[in-house]
Amino acid sequence: MKKTVYLVLFLFLFSILSACGENQSPDKNASSKKTTELTISAAASLKDALTGIQKTYEKEHPNVKLRFNFGASGTLQQQISQGAPADLFFSAAEDKFDMLVKEGMIKKSEGVNLVGNEVVLVVPKDSETKISAFTDLSRPSIKKISIGTPEAVPAGSYAKESFKNMKLWNTLESKLVYAKDVRQVLSYVETGNVDAGVVYKTDALISKKVQIVASADPKTHSPIVYPLGIINDTKHKKEAKAFYHYLQKPSTVKTLENYGFKKIS
Repeated sequence: MKKTVYLVLFLFLFSILSACGENQSPDKNASSKKTTELTISAAASLKDALTGIQKTYEKEHPNVKLRFNFGASGTLQQQISQGAPADLFFSAAEDKFDMLVKEGMIKKSEGVNLVGNEVVLVVPKDSETKISAFTDLSRPSIKKISIGTPEAVPAGSYAKESFKNMKLWNTLESKLVYAKDVRQVLSYVETGNVDAGVVYKTDALISKKVQIVASADPKTHSPIVYPLGIINDTKHKKEAKAFYHYLQKPSTVKTLENYGFKKIS
């Protein structure tokens, strides 16, 4: 009789301990699967390349989720200056990046010039305007030309600089249709709302609705450099540094080159 009682008690205690073990297990697993979300403020021209890189990175780092805030570099810089949450900044212009360095938002030692780009003139794929050079834009038959707003969009600033150095600015200024970023310029050209537009080569290459008719001479504008840096106030320093270094890997830079970006020697 006693043996039976002991056996029942043993089985009862064993079932309780097993249940406790099962209850603790999920907590341990949940902890090991905790996901860190990184916010990267990046120039609109990087959208396609970074979206491709994101898939590979998240597959290799399942506990990290990348969230991109794409836009004009000037707008992103202002957002970060005003306290918008961000872990990294990937700019399309050095001056916007340098502003954050001067403000103490990014350490110079945690910034790097990663890739470059080119400024090109595009027209709709089915265009009959016969534009083949920047000088053709001054023809009276060319009514509308789109560029990014120079004060906020680096590509627009480079376009304005090139127009001035080509002695075309005074003639073209009244024809300009300003856009919030290069992707909007591209959209205006794709839909035929303008006769031509100035975008980065990387943007032109991803569209089947436009054609590149000319490239701006690099001597007509400031060097096009894309700096990358870690925001000082990031709450995920370890993960931000890991992605920062990942973007500098030769294989990742090669991916950026495949999207039309230029390697900086």
